[in-house]
Order: sequence, then C-alpha cells, then structure tokens
Amino acid sequence: MSVPGFFEQKDMPADHFEKKGNDDLWSIFKIMGEFVDGYDKMMLVGPCVSIFGSARLKKNNKYYKMAVKTAKMISENGFGVITGGGPGIMEAANKGAKEAGGKSVGLGIDLPHEQGLNNYVHPKYEINFKYFFVRKVMFVKYAQGFIVFPGGFGTLDELFEALTLIQTNKIERIPIVLIGKDYWEGLTTWIEKKLVEDGLISAEDTDLFMLTDNHEEAVEYVCNFYKKRKPSPNFSF
Repeated sequence: MSVPGFFEQKDMPADHFEKKGNDDLWSIFKIMGEFVDGYDKMMLVGPCVSIFGSARLKKNNKYYKMAVKTAKMISENGFGVITGGGPGIMEAANKGAKEAGGKSVGLGIDLPHEQGLNNYVHPKYEINFKYFFVRKVMFVKYAQGFIVFPGGFGTLDELFEALTLIQTNKIERIPIVLIGKDYWEGLTTWIEKKLVEDGLISAEDTDLFMLTDNHEEAVEYVCNFYKKRKPSPNFSF
C-alpha cells in the first residue's frame, strides 16, 4: 500500500529527488554556520544561567515580576542570563539582567508572526537561529543552571531536554529549578507517582530538579552548587 500524494505522484519531475537531496546537503553548511556563529559569541559571555518560561505572560503577572528579580540576583552573583530573547518571561529575565548590569543574552528563533528580540537583550549578545536544535545546544552548552518558570510546549521541551541529557550522562549535572508550585506540582507529582512507580525512571532522577515558590531560594540553590566546583561548558562536540 503506497502513501497517497507521495509515491503515486505521476507528474513528479525525474530530477525532483536529486534536487531535494542536493538542497539537503547544502543545508548542512547553513547548520554549521549557525553553530560557528553561536559558539563564537557564546564563548565570550562566560558562565550563564538559562531562564525559561512562557512568552505569553504579561508584565503584571507575578511570574514576570519574579523573573525580573531572579535575573537581577543571578547577575549580581556573577552569572550571565540566557533567554530565548522573546517576550514574557524571556523579556523579564533579560530586563533583570540589564538592570543589574549583567550580561543579557538572547537566543532568538526565526518564526512567523514573531517581532524579534526584546529590547533588553544586549546587542553584543544577540543571536538569531533558524534551527531549533542548534539553538537548544547553545542553551545547554553554555548554561551553568536552568531556572524554569511556567510555560508551554517550548518550555517543557527545553526542560526535558536538559533532564534527559543529565540523566543519560551526556552533560555534567547542573542545577535545575522549577519556580511556581501551583503550576509545576501536577507534573512533578505525576513524575513521582507514575514514572517512578512504574519503573520508567529511577527514584534518584527526581533529585535532578528542585521545586520552589521563592526566587531567592532558587538563586541560592544555583550559587551553592558552584561553591565546590568551577563552572565550565557542559560538553564539547
């Protein structure tokens, strides 16, 4: 049984798949270019903390306000702040970093209907990506910790990417903090009650993240983690 509209396209030009293959090969150079540009800029930033969260939360939201305070404290403790460069929690984190005189990094992504990077990203540390997977490498490689506010699919994707890399020993252990018990407890309870009890993850895997409502506690958790170790890029390839 063939797939309609794919294998049965009678009028498909003979060289269609050859051309598509060539396009795919040339895209490798575009991907390489994004990695080179990202590495070149991120190497100059120094130790950073990636702050994630929804792009849809407004300035009057409690988590927006808390993200500003969190980024300020992180910057005052010598870390740069990495975000996706967009609105919402990302804007709040970049704002906090900028107000504290810290390094404010924005890793943007080309998407339809997006308005570009927020105004709090430092021009020296703004990078735009076409490929999500290249962008995610930059988030993880140069982050010494993740502080995660309530968010949607993108936030969950980035959170579970980091947890998976740590769990599988692809990167060194870094502190991961979830801020907002009301938001996260349903997920963390499901992880503990379903994944652990069904034997899909180890009980120790639940120690890979911390849950809190207190931004000061979150920052303290990250900073205490590095009192006995030196921050460094998470992996090299």
